[in-house]
Amino acid sequence: MSSTSRPRGFSFPLAAVLAVFLLLLAAPGAQAQGKRKVIQFTGIVASGDSLLGVPGATVYVPKAGRGTATNIYGYFSMAVLAGDSIVIRSLGYANEVVKIPADYQRASYSVVVSMREDATVLPEVRVFPYATEREFKAAFLAMAIPSESRTPGADALNEQTMRRIFNTLPMSPSAAFRQTMGLQQQNYQARMGLGQSLQANNPLTNPFSWLQFIKQVKSGEFKKKEGVDY
Repeated sequence: MSSTSRPRGFSFPLAAVLAVFLLLLAAPGAQAQGKRKVIQFTGIVASGDSLLGVPGATVYVPKAGRGTATNIYGYFSMAVLAGDSIVIRSLGYANEVVKIPADYQRASYSVVVSMREDATVLPEVRVFPYATEREFKAAFLAMAIPSESRTPGADALNEQTMRRIFNTLPMSPSAAFRQTMGLQQQNYQARMGLGQSLQANNPLTNPFSWLQFIKQVKSGEFKKKEGVDY
């Protein structure tokens, strides 16, 4: 018994058509996976101690060669791709790296980068005007030291100069205030008869003494009483 079979010429073209069809279906998906999303990357670069903006900080993507710099307030804005690693650097601070997630779907990505100070202590450098220590000692011993009477400081400490400065020195604001308040207090006490001046203690110029005298006259304290010899 013989079995019928398909011609071999039809098997290869059918497989090729199926393979091409599958490739066409998979091509858009592969292209979509290879194309990364463009994201607007914004933020503020601040100092870690005071949270003040760091101006002039560099914000760049090393692999792509794209970058920008912060303004005077520490703000920056630039376009990046999903999955990029952005490096932030500034003089005197340690570098900071911000990684954009590869599956990030939003149109913008904002951060606040707190920079850490990175102080570098340089080795001590001594600068001498002489080539050797022996030359320095010889020059130091040969140096002429001026006498105290010829120095400008000695002239300023002269007794006559200091007395002239003392006599012409204007009064300080606090001293002027104290003097004014003292004069006002003396004038008030003089008007009220409480001061130490002759006018304040004179009963003829003291209105309170006159008031007391009038009250005594009205009450009859100065009338001559019988049996009393004044």
